Amino acid sequence: MLPKGLQASHTLVFTFVLGYASSALIPEADVKIDVLQKPFLCHRKTKLGDQLLIHYAGFFENGTMFHSSHKNNNGEAVWFTLGIKETLVGWDRGLREMCAGEKRKLVIPPSLAYGKEGKGKIPPESTLIFEVELLDIRNGPRSHESFQEMDLNDDWKLSRHEVKEYLRREFDKYKVAQNDTQQESMVNDIFKNEDEDEDGYISAREFTYKHDEL
Repeated sequence: MLPKGLQASHTLVFTFVLGYASSALIPEADVKIDVLQKPFLCHRKTKLGDQLLIHYAGFFENGTMFHSSHKNNNGEAVWFTLGIKETLVGWDRGLREMCAGEKRKLVIPPSLAYGKEGKGKIPPESTLIFEVELLDIRNGPRSHESFQEMDLNDDWKLSRHEVKEYLRREFDKYKVAQNDTQQESMVNDIFKNEDEDEDGYISAREFTYKHDEL
């Protein structure tokens, strides 16, 4: 299975407008944030669109744990992209402006978690509590920094070779076995959705343009 960061680069809906519902008469409940630990130095804080590597544990209000990345994910930390409703809206709000090495406790009201319907073992109208440790911050797949990393010859457009080379580096970084067929399929998907003018290149405009879907 591919790391979350690789999956995100060509399958997520890249929109950073959160579109949170609000009411003019009844203020919406928000996330309560408690900082449990902060690093001595903070070189970068999270922003919308960043990819975050986290360990977390989720609890009900009575203290019962319902999930833990340490126990339920083979002990592996989890990648997700901040600000695109990939997980909970409460995470998108509660993990902003966070430093690598920081730990937070989030108390998320039902409206920013699984709401009236619930999900799986989460009952409807559940307030959820998460303890989250941020391990790493990476540029999101639609950042200008990511484009520059991929644009090896600085010509402001991405060739199939450059995209494939970027994917190869990502595979190497996460020690994922190389799979030429899978990489070729990923490149095909990327160009199918991103190369609007079908000239065989992804321009900087095409890369950063907000699509409805990928």
